[in-house]
Amino acid sequence: MRKVESLNKKWKFVVKPATLETLSKAKAINVNVPHTWNNLDGQDGGGDYYRGTCWYYKKLGKLALEKDEVAYLEFEGVHSIADVYLNGKLLAHHEGGFSTFRVRIDEQLNDENLLVVSVDNSANDRIYPQWADFTFFGGIYRNVNLIITNKVHFDLDYCGGPGVMVTPTVEGNNAKVEVQCFANEVEGLTVTAELLDAEKKVVKVLKEQSLNFNFGIENVNLWDGIENPYLYTLRLSLIKDNVVVDNKDVRFGVRTFSVDLGKGFFLNGEAVDGAIKGV
Repeated sequence: MRKVESLNKKWKFVVKPATLETLSKAKAINVNVPHTWNNLDGQDGGGDYYRGTCWYYKKLGKLALEKDEVAYLEFEGVHSIADVYLNGKLLAHHEGGFSTFRVRIDEQLNDENLLVVSVDNSANDRIYPQWADFTFFGGIYRNVNLIITNKVHFDLDYCGGPGVMVTPTVEGNNAKVEVQCFANEVEGLTVTAELLDAEKKVVKVLKEQSLNFNFGIENVNLWDGIENPYLYTLRLSLIKDNVVVDNKDVRFGVRTFSVDLGKGFFLNGEAVDGAIKGV
């Protein structure tokens, strides 16, 4: 079964010039992530806004992995270019400050381990967005997790996603839900699922499905913005040889939306009164 541990605490942070070889001698401060080095200079108007490379590092102890387990690091957001090193070896280069990415690490683990992440928010000509009316905050600004799971699992390498895609469609007072599961293996796998309501009560049980399946929700509760931000949870178990090898919860809302040039934006068939604000 999947185990997830937060790695947000007890990082060392080195601001401005350093290299992987000189990092241990550079002046470092203690930080927890989420963290940014532009929390002050990015908004104080002092002309000292720093866009460049900084470094984060921390020690990881020995991981007690079973023979059929693998380990991943999950970075929910690093702005905007990240290089991830473990014990001096570059394991990943990621570009894009607003997307989750993961790095498999079990093959590089020792009894004692040094995790290093270089982060660069310099201006460039290839990473979106090129211009915006907000500060490009550099740093590991979302959570970092350690994921330990079976070697057969919901795919942790598939586009930074959860390995599950849930697509609901409203049909009158009901909904049809299409589920696509992505696994790092395909043969001999099935899934079981439970549908939970917003109070985490089980409302439907689905046994022994293929990796792609559909189901219905009667008298569906619609997600209705701030008026009723209702979310269901699909609790999935991945099964191989009659044994649960991985598990994943996916939250989703059911709604319709449309835009009319003359009448505005419609959510669940009702016109939205006033401005629509994205945050």
